[in-house]
Amino acid sequence: MIMELGIQNKVALVMASSKGLGKAVAIELAKEGARVIICGTDAKALAATEAEIQTISPGNVMALVCDITDETQRKSLVEQSVKAFGDIEILVTNTGGPAAGGFDQFNLEDWKHLYNLLFLSAVDIIRQVLPAMKKKGWGRILTVTSITVKQPVDNLISSNAVRTSLLGLVKSLSNEVAAHGITVNNLLPGYTSTDRLAHLVEKNPKVSEVKETIPMKRFGTPTEFAAAAAFLVSERASYITGQSLAVDGGWIKGN
Repeated sequence: MIMELGIQNKVALVMASSKGLGKAVAIELAKEGARVIICGTDAKALAATEAEIQTISPGNVMALVCDITDETQRKSLVEQSVKAFGDIEILVTNTGGPAAGGFDQFNLEDWKHLYNLLFLSAVDIIRQVLPAMKKKGWGRILTVTSITVKQPVDNLISSNAVRTSLLGLVKSLSNEVAAHGITVNNLLPGYTSTDRLAHLVEKNPKVSEVKETIPMKRFGTPTEFAAAAAFLVSERASYITGQSLAVDGGWIKGN
C-alpha cells in the first residue's frame, strides 16, 4: 500500500539545495509531486540539480542563485519564488556545514557570520513566508540542524554553539502557530555520506572510524534523510510539531 503524503502541487522552498542533503530533500519532495524551488550559490551545481529534478517532475522546479547570508538576496529569493509558483507552503531551511575548529580559531567577525548563516537566515526566511501560511491555515516549516545540537562533536564548536539556538526557535514558534494549521519541526542529520563528509575524511582519515561509534555501523544516505524530511512536511504528519528528530543511526547517546 502506497502512503500518500498529501503534498501534490504544494509549493516548497528548500534552502541550500544544489547538492548534499538539501538536494536529496528537494528530489524527494519533487517525487511526491511538490513544486520545488531550489537555491544555492553554485550556479553550475544548481543548474545540474534543476535538470535532474526536471526529469522527475517536468515544469515543477525552479533554481535561483542566492547567498542566504545576504538579506537582500533572501528577500529576492522569496519574491521570485512566489511570483513563479505562488505562496510558499513548505519551507525547509538548511545551510552548508560551518567550518571546523576550536574556540581560539574563530574571531568575533567569524561568530557574527556564523550567527547570520546558521540562525538569522532561517529566522528571516520563516518571517517572510509565515503570513501566507497563516492566511491559508496550512504550512510546514522544517529546519535542518545537526546531531551537534544534542551531543557536541569535537572540533565543531561553531555548529555546537550556534545551531542549538534553532531548537528554542522551533519549539517556541511551533506553539505560536499550531492553531493556524502550521507545524514546525527540526531534523538532526547524523554522519551521512555526502561530499562534505568525504571531504572531512580526506582531510582526516580518522573521521571514517566514527562508524564504530554508530550502532548501525555505517553512515546514513541522503535518501534516508530525505525520506524523514518528506514525511515531516507532509499532510500525514499534521499532528507532529515542535519536535527534533535525529536521523543518525542511533549515534546520539541521550534520549
